[in-house]
Amino acid sequence: MPHVTHLECSLTGKTYEAGVPHGLSEAGRPLLVRYDLDKVAAEISKEKLAGRTEGFWRYREMLPVELEENRVSLGEVVTPIIRFPRSETKLGSTGQLLVKDEGRLPTGSFKARGLALAVSMAKEFGIRHMAMPTNGNAGAALAAYAGAAGIRTTVFCPDDTPQVNMDEIAFQGGEVYKVNGLINDCGKIVGEGKDKVGWFDVSTLKEPYRIEGKKTMGLELAEQLGWELPDVIFYPTGGGTGLIGMWKAFDELEEMGFIGSRRPRMIAVQAEGCAPIVKAYEEGEEHAPVWENAHTAAAGIRVPVAVGDFLILRAVRASGGFAIAVPEADIFSSWAEFAKEEGFLLCPEGAATYAAYKQALSDGRVGKGDRVVLFNCATGLKYPMPEGGEFLDRTQPINYGRFAG
Repeated sequence: MPHVTHLECSLTGKTYEAGVPHGLSEAGRPLLVRYDLDKVAAEISKEKLAGRTEGFWRYREMLPVELEENRVSLGEVVTPIIRFPRSETKLGSTGQLLVKDEGRLPTGSFKARGLALAVSMAKEFGIRHMAMPTNGNAGAALAAYAGAAGIRTTVFCPDDTPQVNMDEIAFQGGEVYKVNGLINDCGKIVGEGKDKVGWFDVSTLKEPYRIEGKKTMGLELAEQLGWELPDVIFYPTGGGTGLIGMWKAFDELEEMGFIGSRRPRMIAVQAEGCAPIVKAYEEGEEHAPVWENAHTAAAGIRVPVAVGDFLILRAVRASGGFAIAVPEADIFSSWAEFAKEEGFLLCPEGAATYAAYKQALSDGRVGKGDRVVLFNCATGLKYPMPEGGEFLDRTQPINYGRFAG
């Protein structure tokens, strides 16, 4: 690893050797990958990056994979940032409403970023069997990337995970099991199986490299906006890897001299039916207890407990942001509203960020002149939509007047 110097416990700061597999630190907290950023800055420039075309692998000097042949790629792209001026006008915004559409990535979600890096590092380390709990999209990404690397995967899903996600995992070669419980119950099975089965646990933040993949969202965002960060980022927050990863990316870019010290306000968005981070934020706590009876149909943010809770809360508070919970009805009315009025199909978790933005704009927590980025974490095509269409009998006289209104 020419640019990686060591790994560091996110809670205690204790250092760990690079170049060998790791899970959590001895303190039971996520490990963060550290780089020789002076060396990285001497090797790349904004101009050099602008000439690259390899999706998020364009930032390879800031990623941990040492050997090019171990990079597992399925044709990643730099995901687009799309402006929605009609919604700006409707909501009375004088700033910009931008959506970064992660649904354009392989397997249709931002989980491709983290799992591409985790699987690439597993390949580099010679790991042959990986396991994880998932609400759907992460399992699909693991199955796809691990399949491409020749690595066996075992995936455990809550029993109300959308069938399309489980079918996708199985179709791409993953062994998938439906569990009568939530994602933390599935995670317990994975954790207990490490010694009994010998698989590598690739649960959210329980290995160091998914966060390195997710940080590429922050690297892309900075580059796409001309190395000027937005005023506010609304992020759908379950395990929170992406929010933590972007915060890490911004610090690394500043240390390299690519951006200044100004940061976006980081907004952690959750559903009212599962809002442990919001509760901890409002109560001034650094850790969030397990959220009992977690429920929301926006499955990606139905995470009752997050091992990186303190990292999410630290980023939110350091940025001057906040955590916000949105009602279930608002998530799905916002989903339908954006589809009809903008022609853009968010996923439910992305719709939660739009609902949160409207709420925060209305109550003054976000300014009308702010440049705001919402993260749409997956293609809306993966999610069940209300049934549409009416039957038309072509063998009977057609009343064309019905179409004229």
